[in-house]
Amino acid sequence: MARKWISASRLEGKASRQAHADFPEGTYEREMSKEGFFGPAAFLHHKRPPTGWSNFEGPLRPRAFNLVAIEGAGTGPWAAPIVLHNKACEMRFWQFNAPMAALARNADGDQLLFIHAGAGDLFCDFGHLAIESGDYIVLPRGTMWRIAPSRPMAVLMIEATNTHYTLPDKGLVGPHAIFDPAMLDAPKINDAFKAHQADDRQTGVEIKKRGAVSVATYPYNPLDVIGWHGELSPVRLNVRDIRPLMSHRYHLPPSAHTTFLSDRFVVCTFAPRPFETDPGALKVPFFHNNDDYDEVLFYHAGDFFSRDNIDAGMMTFHPSGFTHGPHPKALQNMFEQKKSATDEYAVMIDTRDPLDVGDAALSVENADYVNSWKAE
Repeated sequence: MARKWISASRLEGKASRQAHADFPEGTYEREMSKEGFFGPAAFLHHKRPPTGWSNFEGPLRPRAFNLVAIEGAGTGPWAAPIVLHNKACEMRFWQFNAPMAALARNADGDQLLFIHAGAGDLFCDFGHLAIESGDYIVLPRGTMWRIAPSRPMAVLMIEATNTHYTLPDKGLVGPHAIFDPAMLDAPKINDAFKAHQADDRQTGVEIKKRGAVSVATYPYNPLDVIGWHGELSPVRLNVRDIRPLMSHRYHLPPSAHTTFLSDRFVVCTFAPRPFETDPGALKVPFFHNNDDYDEVLFYHAGDFFSRDNIDAGMMTFHPSGFTHGPHPKALQNMFEQKKSATDEYAVMIDTRDPLDVGDAALSVENADYVNSWKAE
């Protein structure tokens, strides 16, 4: 049923008439909104930064994990440790440097692989893809696949549990904005794939269903397809091929950078873009209450301008229900940036349902992260 929100746009006291711009002097804006950044919102102007707490205790505290410090999990994806999960989404971090001994098949849902580091070859039912750092690979539920790395690999795995990945509706900017669907590469039945088929030894397929793994063993290599057609296949998209929406007069919300949709979460990509140039426009992420979504950020590469002491391979987790935003150092550049553009790459996962933290993430947590918003 379509929602009829209870709303009446108004202005009270000293406030900007435009979100994220032209604040009353000396104030800090906080956005309070419904349905992430898709519903009605209020913009409140505070005398002090809304994250200026002196102490923060309890399960709602913001978290940070150094995923690259997790011990390796061998050559199989289902042995990779779970870092965050709920009924609709499962995130694992997988580091390996040897070819997968068996094929993998996810019967629980579509699988998204984000290649954080390394390079190699992916072989699947549909053919061969060369893969490298910065690649997203969407593997439809039921696809058989294996990876042979040419350099040690680190992969963020994001499962759409019991459902699918789709593309966002790009609205007024049209379907070819941000990235053209022609940039989605499909596997090829090429010489590399045929050479892989030639190794026709006994092969196991590790099938994950309801979190448990079954193994089907074939007396041959079951990646023996000679051709295929249709609208369904794995696809690859590199973050370098994403051309983000931007506005020189308005700081766009994270939802403008949505890359993939699932039923109960979204995957967004932050890619380099020019900073806003309008003198009154906010030039850092705004303080906000994301009261309907848990927010996860995986930092891939570059200078993470809104966060302090965050390195590539780290993940932050902001549970829904508390105010968050830029760190104190970033606030110094709230209206004037020293550089002309950002140079960060990051993956954001916003989940409609609360996430639980896995044991592997707890083992590499920076417990002091909650204090990083304290003014120096």
